[in-house]
Amino acid sequence: MRYYLLLAALMTMSITRYEVSAADAAAPAFRVLVFSKTLGWRHDSIPAGIAAIRELGAKNNFAVDATEDSTAFTTTNLARYQAVVLLSVTGDVWNPEQQEAFKEYVLAGGGLAAIHGSIFGPLACEDKWTWYGEMFCCAFTNHSRVQPGVVNIEATNHPSTFGLPGKWQRTDEWYNYTGTPRGCANILATVDETTYHGGRMGKDHPIAWCRPIGKGRMWYTAMGHTESSYSEPLFLQHILGGIRSVAIVPAASATVSKP
Repeated sequence: MRYYLLLAALMTMSITRYEVSAADAAAPAFRVLVFSKTLGWRHDSIPAGIAAIRELGAKNNFAVDATEDSTAFTTTNLARYQAVVLLSVTGDVWNPEQQEAFKEYVLAGGGLAAIHGSIFGPLACEDKWTWYGEMFCCAFTNHSRVQPGVVNIEATNHPSTFGLPGKWQRTDEWYNYTGTPRGCANILATVDETTYHGGRMGKDHPIAWCRPIGKGRMWYTAMGHTESSYSEPLFLQHILGGIRSVAIVPAASATVSKP
């Protein structure tokens, strides 16, 4: 009788340990908040972008929450996330209290991944918020029509560019800025203005960059205008690496999972 009681106890302990282990394995590595509110131009690609990031999370073990509610930007709520993804956010979408909560979040170590329309500028995002503009190192001015162009990869060891073709041919809407972020930020990729019409930056035309902000990190890609972008494996790989880089996933540059 004692033998069976002991055996039952050992089996119970084994099952409990297995359940804990399984729960640990299923726990997401990190959590991100996707924010896509627009008070200016609204990109038709936003729903596709949200769906794509949710799928990236499901396939790469990170949790994704999505909202267009500015009240999500509080100190308490932002503390739940390792990164905030701004998906083509346009207009002045945060009040002063929300701006301060977001600024403190980044400076204290939070990650920011910004995509396409979320860059600072009068026709883009938060053009009256000086700190937001300083974070991007330049401002949006205008863009070309949607057309093919060639992206040149500069930083081959960054998670968002690791494994991409050195000359990456893709179709997008190509942004121009008030000046180059080079010297202020780490340039990851440029676009070759000789391969499309409408470029205004010259030979040095950054298209993706990153930089530390206080204890936090920011990453930006100017690509992502079209809905079809969010079904392109290489562009999804680019976004995945950008999110991982600001969330600080160990060895992300060496182990970029395919979308």
